[in-house]
Amino acid sequence: MSVGLLAVVDDILSAALKASAKTAGVVIDDAAVTPQYVQGLEPARELPVVGRIALGSLFNKFVIIIPLALLLTAFAPWVLPWLLVLGGTYLCFEGAEKVTEWFGVHHERAATETVGESKLVFGAIRTDLILSTEIMLIALASLDSGLGFWATLGALAVIGLGMTLLVYGAVALLVKIDDIGLQMMKRPVRRTRRAGARIVASMPAVFRVISVVGTVAMLWVGGHLVIANLAETFWSGPLELLHVVEHAVEAAGPVVSWVVDTAVSAVAGLLLGMVVVTIVAGIARARGRSH
Repeated sequence: MSVGLLAVVDDILSAALKASAKTAGVVIDDAAVTPQYVQGLEPARELPVVGRIALGSLFNKFVIIIPLALLLTAFAPWVLPWLLVLGGTYLCFEGAEKVTEWFGVHHERAATETVGESKLVFGAIRTDLILSTEIMLIALASLDSGLGFWATLGALAVIGLGMTLLVYGAVALLVKIDDIGLQMMKRPVRRTRRAGARIVASMPAVFRVISVVGTVAMLWVGGHLVIANLAETFWSGPLELLHVVEHAVEAAGPVVSWVVDTAVSAVAGLLLGMVVVTIVAGIARARGRSH
């Protein structure tokens, strides 16, 4: 019996490892997006906030996404593309809103509200829900259909736990690396002090880069979600156009093809996001006049 159990565990771990490789791109995006939510916090609150977001991510995966994905896959698979279109549109909206803020546009909610820690955590968990949904659905689609229900559930559980530990472990290290630099500056060895000073001095630029990368990641993932899942619903035109562009540059190699795919998806995400931002701003102005 123990041999059979070990064989099942081995099958689950092997399936989880293979499926995890397919989700690497979205995992990187998740890790790039999350640090934005802890910028500006007191240093003592950074790790507790990352911990709360990580717990929320686990809740998203184990209580919402995995059960819902298995149920919908079994009984209503046609609903999944629509949910991903909605999720992708929301990511496009968030990304486009940040882009407009780079150019000095102050959105009404940002100007009138002080974002507290709980609201910040909720916003991060909400964004994680969309990114985690794509991670888990990609993983689910990559698993062998012959695994069986319990083995599939086990593989998804391993992927969900592993990805959460990976992403939020990296985020925790990233947001505390300046504290590591400060501790290095107190060491008696001159070379260590200099290295610590360089780390501390570089962190503002690092976080600015992370903010830009996170915004582009939102637009890329959101745009790609919308393009890919519209093709699963009623309109395959954008995906066909993306394939034409990819085919035109495929001779340049897989790296160039990936960059072009990312750029086209990000531009599409930005355009869609700007439309949503305009609609939301119009509704906000109309509500302000009515009040």
